[in-house]
Amino acid sequence: MNDLPTPAPPMPLIRKGFRLIENVFLLLIGSFAVVAMAQEVYETVLNVRVTLKELLLMFIYVEVIAMVAVYYESKKIPITLPMFIAITAISRLLILQGKDQPPANLLYESGAILILAVACAVISYRPPRLGGHEQSHGRSHQGPNHQG
Repeated sequence: MNDLPTPAPPMPLIRKGFRLIENVFLLLIGSFAVVAMAQEVYETVLNVRVTLKELLLMFIYVEVIAMVAVYYESKKIPITLPMFIAITAISRLLILQGKDQPPANLLYESGAILILAVACAVISYRPPRLGGHEQSHGRSHQGPNHQG
């Protein structure tokens, strides 16, 4: 018979390579968000003035950092986190645009925020899956205020 060892399939090696690439980029994203947050704090302190524009931008950075942290803990990204980031980003856009934009833009952007907020609510309060799989955002299936 043949006593030569059979080569291992390349899939585990490929998976490890992708996992390494994923971890490197997540580390970069988290690091860049921390650096951007530090730069924003520095600029705010230099200007001795805090505006809603800066606060919303810092909140977006915090959400990105939290999303990276949640992924490192659970290896999942809850779908609601990017949606919260989108809501905050659109809100910031609305504030920055001022009164120079056509009223239709305000309606479209407000509508986008409403759609995202409704989607977050639907996802947060959806019933459990038939297979008994745990939800990806770590809350009970009855919603965030469920006692039990």
